[in-house]
Amino acid sequence: MSDAREGTAAAKFVCSVRERAAFEAGIKMATVYHQFVGAPFDAASAPMLEQAIADCIRIQPYVEDAQVHIRREGAGDKRDQYAYSSLTGEMIDAVVTIRIDSVRVRAEMRYDPVLKYPLMYISQIEGL
Repeated sequence: MSDAREGTAAAKFVCSVRERAAFEAGIKMATVYHQFVGAPFDAASAPMLEQAIADCIRIQPYVEDAQVHIRREGAGDKRDQYAYSSLTGEMIDAVVTIRIDSVRVRAEMRYDPVLKYPLMYISQIEGL
């Protein structure tokens, strides 16, 4: 992905395109977590929330694809008209693919039960 503005932006990065793509992937993962944790949802609205999160990530620069799945085990059950759950990092499975020039980076967020933490990591790098 390149346009007229890219020349100016690229000059600000004192790193390789590969390192920059990894940086961009980290920014997108942080957006998934910090923008959406705490969002209210129930079983009926979970698919819409997944789509909204993915769509918000896809419109950011260099994003080739974004996929989000909310783990629903014990969450979002509608016991009455007022019941809902709040999204937590433990519920989010996300995959974001970044592409800058010939470099493609795939980053993921998944809950790691050993660490007891929603771990964000780079699962694949292609190019340069």
